[in-house]
Amino acid sequence: MATAEPIAPAAQATNGTPGTPAAPIERSLRGCDLLTLADFTGPELRAILDRAHELKRLQHERVPHRWLEGRTLAMIFEKPSLRTRCTFETGMTQLGGHAIDLASEHLQMGTRESVPDVARNLERWVDAIMARVFLHSTLETLARFARIPVINGLSDLVHPCQILADLQTIEEHKGHGQLGGLTISYVGDGFNITHSLLFTTGVLGLDLRIATPKGYEPRADVVARAKELAASSDGRIEIVNDPRAAVKDADVIYTDSWISMGQEAERAERQRVFPPYQVNRELVALARRDVIVMHCLPAHRGEEITDDVMDGPHSVVFDQAENRLHAQKAILTLLING
Repeated sequence: MATAEPIAPAAQATNGTPGTPAAPIERSLRGCDLLTLADFTGPELRAILDRAHELKRLQHERVPHRWLEGRTLAMIFEKPSLRTRCTFETGMTQLGGHAIDLASEHLQMGTRESVPDVARNLERWVDAIMARVFLHSTLETLARFARIPVINGLSDLVHPCQILADLQTIEEHKGHGQLGGLTISYVGDGFNITHSLLFTTGVLGLDLRIATPKGYEPRADVVARAKELAASSDGRIEIVNDPRAAVKDADVIYTDSWISMGQEAERAERQRVFPPYQVNRELVALARRDVIVMHCLPAHRGEEITDDVMDGPHSVVFDQAENRLHAQKAILTLLING
């Protein structure tokens, strides 16, 4: 499993009582990077979510919203992508802008050309960079040398764009502004999705339970940072090894692939360890009757989730996928235009 640099503490902001209206944001987000959700305050994440809801409404009502006319996004892909590639490119088109797909075989970032030099070039031509990379340190280098916003489309540390779409989806099904009153249970591998949920819990003051096999817990420094943030937001974080305990009376059950990109060499061992953490009908029955089940995709049906759950009445998996478009349009408009 690839590793990233330790998480450095940053200034915290008090986010208020869960479920109450957010305070006005204290800064424009124009020009900011989106590397992890831990770098934002509760009101700032609230602003992104409110913008995502607004943009989805405009899209569904077919109201033009070409807010990024003449703007260009560079997209860097070191990893394969369906949702990230399609939603960022479609989003820029709907916003009146343009996206350039810089395929890794052509760019060869870090070999053909250094990461700092790629950043220095792109900042002269485009208005923002979205990068989907193996190592989080690559994003940090891009952000350090580019004077334009850098957006994390996925790294070995976190997947912030996915989690913002997930929060939008939860609010659509559980009520706008009600995130703080819900119990979210994550079952599976303690990898980048888990890390993003932890940071979100710390910033927004959520109630998060995580169940992983022993030895597959989230990184200790990520947990420590999330708990530091949660101390001022009334967030609650519990990490256990028992999936049944984690999902009891939960409002949301979330899972992800047992074998992420870059972990293929561990396939046999992971397939031996993870079957008790499968999200199936029996596990879902322990949660609340109106529980929603989430998966960031791609799903390995019959492994981390069964067909009858993924295609069943509790599943909001494809709502999550749809909301990648709207959440990312919100990110783009706020980071590029403010």
